[in-house]
Amino acid sequence: METHKVKELMVPISEYASVSEEATLFEAVKALEAAQKNFGIDRYKHRGVLIYDKNHKIIGKLGQLDVLKALEPKYFEMQDRQGMKGLGFSKQFMKSMMDNFRLMDGPMDNICKKAGQTKISKFVVTPTEGEFVDEDASLNEAIHQLVLGHHQSLLVTGKSGDIVGILRLTDVFSTICQSMYACGIE
Repeated sequence: METHKVKELMVPISEYASVSEEATLFEAVKALEAAQKNFGIDRYKHRGVLIYDKNHKIIGKLGQLDVLKALEPKYFEMQDRQGMKGLGFSKQFMKSMMDNFRLMDGPMDNICKKAGQTKISKFVVTPTEGEFVDEDASLNEAIHQLVLGHHQSLLVTGKSGDIVGILRLTDVFSTICQSMYACGIE
């Protein structure tokens, strides 16, 4: 794995769905859908949208789970509470939370319409320091970051420090699988 570099596996940002921070959630969903249709059939589809500011600098990303959370703004409030993120809950407890906090309350058509008209700046996920990887980093280093950070992707930075691509967990996994076949394991 040491011979592989991140830039060999990354998806360039030009091939990734992106929208302005002024876009609505629905516009972001449409951009993701269009990027999925245009992406090579032999690769996994994109699962997120990059968000850029007025200077066209990438400021964050919005993944599929973030779109689902956007249907109910209270999810973001609950996640921000100390100790809530990453905890496992029983089905019964989750159901009681849904009932008590009136989460996802109402017809899905109404929930989707309201969320779809909301600006994504309200939902954009700002990347943490551990979500960036240099394009010249080894695949070993990237795997380390993906595993320890529980990330689905990493933002790849170029020599200038700007984001030049996305390293997706699915592409890393595919490379690892190919390497296992190549080493002759039977």
